[in-house]
Amino acid sequence: MASISRSDVEHVAHLARLHLTDEELDRMQAQLSNILEAIETLQEVDTSHVGPTASVIQLENVMRADEARAGIDREAALGNAPLREGQFLRVPTVLEEGR
Repeated sequence: MASISRSDVEHVAHLARLHLTDEELDRMQAQLSNILEAIETLQEVDTSHVGPTASVIQLENVMRADEARAGIDREAALGNAPLREGQFLRVPTVLEEGR
């Protein structure tokens, strides 16, 4: 049975710059011990027949086909523009040298 000591939890908390209360340290100790037990269980599983993989689920391309379409017309694109100057979008000046 894998478990982690309270001093190990305190050490990791110190390294992570976490200020944990006694109650939080106890809870972290229990939770980390449970995680180590789960990993220990996983290490007992025979994976010799399983090859290396980058993903455990079948990957599928869910994107639509890339097809050329007509673009949006200028009036529709500038319809909600807060500032316009003729057929152009006007933006606030960012640099004084641009004036």
